[in-house]
Formats: sequence, C-alpha cells, structure tokens
Amino acid sequence: MGKVRETALRLLSPLRQTAAIRRFSIPRAWLIAYLLLIVLPAGIFLYGYYSRSADILRNEVVRTMQQALKQAGSNLSYRLERIEDISDAAFMNANLHSYLSINSSDQSIGTQIKVIEDLRYLVETVQSNSDVYHMRLFVDKSKLYAEERINFFTLDSLMVRPWFHSIIEGNGGIVWTGVYKESYLGGNDETIMSAARMLRDPGDYDKVSGVLMIDVRQDIVSKILSELQFSPGMAVYLVAQDGTIVYHPDASLIGKAVDPHLRDALNGEAEGTKSLTLNDEKSDVLFTTLAPTGWKLVAQGPESQLSPATQRLTKRSEWRSLIEYIALFLILPFVLLAIIVRGMNRRVNHVITVIRKEGKEGRDAIDGLQELPAVNGDFHMLERSVDHLILRVRTLVEENYTAEIREREAQLSALQAQINPHFLYNTLDTINWIAIGKGATDISMMIDSLAKYFRLSLNKGNTIVSVTDELRLAEVYLEIQQSRFLGSFEFKVEVGEELEAYRMPKLILQPIVENALLHGIRKAKDRKGLIDIAVELDQGDLVFVISDNGIGMEEELSRRLLTEERVGPGDHTGNGSSYGLFNVNERIKLYSGEGYGLSISSRLGVGTSVTVRMKAVLAASRNSADNEAE
Repeated sequence: MGKVRETALRLLSPLRQTAAIRRFSIPRAWLIAYLLLIVLPAGIFLYGYYSRSADILRNEVVRTMQQALKQAGSNLSYRLERIEDISDAAFMNANLHSYLSINSSDQSIGTQIKVIEDLRYLVETVQSNSDVYHMRLFVDKSKLYAEERINFFTLDSLMVRPWFHSIIEGNGGIVWTGVYKESYLGGNDETIMSAARMLRDPGDYDKVSGVLMIDVRQDIVSKILSELQFSPGMAVYLVAQDGTIVYHPDASLIGKAVDPHLRDALNGEAEGTKSLTLNDEKSDVLFTTLAPTGWKLVAQGPESQLSPATQRLTKRSEWRSLIEYIALFLILPFVLLAIIVRGMNRRVNHVITVIRKEGKEGRDAIDGLQELPAVNGDFHMLERSVDHLILRVRTLVEENYTAEIREREAQLSALQAQINPHFLYNTLDTINWIAIGKGATDISMMIDSLAKYFRLSLNKGNTIVSVTDELRLAEVYLEIQQSRFLGSFEFKVEVGEELEAYRMPKLILQPIVENALLHGIRKAKDRKGLIDIAVELDQGDLVFVISDNGIGMEEELSRRLLTEERVGPGDHTGNGSSYGLFNVNERIKLYSGEGYGLSISSRLGVGTSVTVRMKAVLAASRNSADNEAE
C-alpha cells in the first residue's frame, strides 16, 4: 500500500504543478497581442528615445556653450570698447594735432619742452586707466622727443610693422592689431595687443603727422576667456576677418591662417554653430562676433564637448533608464497582465457560480463585493465615475486657464529680462556724451528722453510699478513725440501727491496716450492738439482720464475697440493702425477683476476721452499679496 501511495503522489505532483501554472497562464492570443502591441512598440520607442535624448542633450550642451561664448564675447567687446573710447578722447585733444603738425625747427627749445610736458600729461592721463598698459605716439623723426622710445617713437620705426598699411588705410579709424610681443626701453618684453589710428596734419590733410597707439596686455583677453568652463579639448581663440588668428592660447598659432572651410563658415554669419571636417577630423565650431573689431571669438573641439561629470552621469543614466524601461514595458506589464487575467477569471467564475447557485442572494453577494447599492450597481458606479470625471475636467480647465495666464506673464518677463539694460543705458549714455561734445543739444535731449523711457518701461523686469513711474513713462513718451512733431501738440498731467504710494501694472497709459496722439491729434489737419492726463482716487479705485481734442471717432468704433482685438501694420508716417486698447482692457480685468477696465467717450470733430478704472493698491499691501502668492 505504501508503494502504491508513493506512486500515486508522484503521478499527482506534475498535475498539481500544471494546475498551478495554468492559474497564471495567458491565452495565446493575449500573448501575441502583448508582443505586438507592447513589446515591439516599446523596443521602437526605446530606440527612438535614446536617439532623441542624445540629440537633445547634445543640442542643449551646445546651446549652453554658445550662450557662455556670447557672454564672454560681450564682456570682451565691452572692454575693447572702453579702450576705443579712451582712444577717441585722446584723438579729440586739440593740442595733440597742433603739436604734431608744427615743425620742430620753427619752435624754440622752451616751446618744445612745453610741448613735451603737455604730451606727457596726455600720456599719463590715458595710462591712468587700469585697462591701458601703455600709450605710444609715433611722430616725425625731426621732433625733439621722437627718440624717447618709452612713449614716443619715430614714425619710420612703425613702417616695418605688418599692420602699418592697415593703419594708414584706416584713414583715422581705429585698427586693432593682433597679439604680439613688444619691448619697451628699460623693461621686459610684453605680450600685448594695440588699438592704433592715424593722425593727420590739420593744415595739410594729405600729410600723416603721426600714429596714436594704445596698448593693452594680452591678459585682458586671456582672463575673460579663461572663465569659460569648457572641457580641456575645446580651444577658444580669436580670428580676424581675413582668417588670421590674432589670439590663441598656443602662442605659436598666432598670425597663422585658419582652415579655409572654417574661414568661409566664420565669414558667412555673425554667430552660430557649425559641424565641420577640419584636418580630416569632425569638429564642432561655435563662434560669435566682437562688435568693436569684427573679430570672431571661436570655440573649436573635436566633438560635442560635454563635461566629464556630465558624460559619466549620462552613461549611468542610460543603463539605469534601460533597466527601468525594460521593467516598465516588458516585465511589469507581463506580470500585471497575468495577475489581471487570473483575477478576472477567478472573479468571473465566482460570480457565475454565485448566480447559478444562489440566485438573488448571489446578486446581493456581488453587490456586497462591489460595496455599491443593490440597484443597478455597475451603472451607478459608471455614472458616479463620469460625474467625478466631469467635475475633475472642469477643475483642470480652470487650473489650466490660470496656468496659461501665469505662463504668458512669465514669458513676457523672460523676454523683458533678455534685454541687457546695463549695456543699453551705457550705449545711450555714450551717444549722449558724443552729441553733447558735438554741440547737438537737441539730439542729446532726445537721447536722454529715450534712456528715461527705456528705464521706466523695462523697470528691471518688474510688471508692477508705481503710479508716479507710469505717469512719468507717459510724459517721457510725449516729450519724445514733441521733439518729433514740433509744435503740433501740448500736454499736461494733473496728479495728487497722495497717489505716489499706489501701484499698478506697467504700460497701461502709454498705449492710450499713443492712440490719442497718432489717431486723434495727428489726423486733425491745421489744428494744434492738447492731451490732458488726470488721475484721482474714487471710492477706493484709481481713475485715470486721458483726453484729447483730436478728430474723435464714431460710437461703433469706440465700442469695437474694447471688444475686438485690432492689430495691423503701421505706415511710414508714424500714424500706425494698432490701437492696442483691447489688450490693455483685458490686462486691467486680469489685475483688478471684471468690474474694471476702460471706457471710451468720443465725438467726431470734438475729441476723445478714455477713462481707466482699476483697484487702488498700496505698495505695502501689494508686496504682501505677492509674498503670500509665492
């Protein structure tokens, strides 16, 4: 009997294992569908994912490097522009030209000594700037001081230099030399680059009276470029318009010509990224242009330059991601599918068994399993799910609408932040001083007003400004337009002192004032216009009234300006066709609520009055609200 029992157990054991396997088995049709619908698409997806990821990573690294290169180019351009400004200031020295043009034989020794003292003072003034290493004047050898060889040299000694003819052809403009070595009397050899320009005799314009040269150390370039955190295989250097290397960390390459393919690529665009074959090797080339010199700042490497830490992270991430996606798309779906199939089979079999054996009690048992009411349990669960889905969709739509508004505001702030106010203000200030130096007071006043306009409109990227700044922005705009349309209109601003503490969105009044001028007053023939801006507090609201005595408009047009977005190209007369009042009205509603915005009152031939109403928000309360929102 014992042997029979053992034999029976041995026979039953495979059957039990087979039954256990069947509980987790998947029908063949399901398995084929799994392979075709999950495994195959997952493989294709993984392949495309890694291809796209590699391209995206490469493009992102190249974009970051290009931005860093542009920033370095901007810094270097700024430093070189300062040198050019110093050269311009020395060039405009009236005594310099008169001293160089006078024949030394016609001067007494005392006069020549006075000339030397004045020129020495000019040299010391220029050399007091930290960026200037040396100032040199190359003059006619007949001058008493021509052989001084510290700051004064003979013009003949400069003629042997390779860039002498470029200086003469520059006709008084600044010509930058490349990096070269120069020896000074009583000092060691220095590696420098120079900004040189020709000086003409004011009495005989065809005669060259000398050459002014301002020297700067190579460090002014190398220090800025050394801050670029590129990989060791990336070379950063400067190339002139003719393809000659004017600066390179490897001094032996200075003065040599770049590869013709690289030269053609650099001359084609102001900045960009190229993939070129140089010396039989695939290379990535990034470049940008230095505005003062026209040189190209080039970063060149044998391949896409990722930092070593990024490369290691990428490799680890690839293997980890591969394992995760294999588990996600292959193993986990297979296991889940097997469990779902087994659970569905067991549940269906259980329900069928209960219905067959127990009738209504079985249905009550099913309802108990589902924890739903007995009547129409499945449909009731579906209805509840649909109701919940509709509610959720409405909530998501509202959240999405709010997110889009914030995204638009963030995009606007990002675009405004892209402008470099410091560079813009410095440029306008430089132009202003040039205009003052030339006695062009009207140009100086226009540039000063434009600088104020930019400062107020940019406002360091802030979208909320004080009422005073917003009014001042409108005033500056009208002052600029008064310079443009002389005697065609006047304006006045009426505001109470208590309004200085209130805040509002910026660029609300300027579009309205612009419309009053261009579409109201400027279209009225033979009539001097007046724009009146008034602001007051009215029951906790800020109320602005902008009035003009222009041509006015029809009631239908004034209504459509606030209900339809009207945008069109401007003409060459400055009249324009873009009112922009719809967008201003929408911005006010977003800021204060639906009960606020613009209202227009206008009569043909009489004029137009635009009323702006928004919540009066004090600066302190607005800041608190912003902090709570953050």
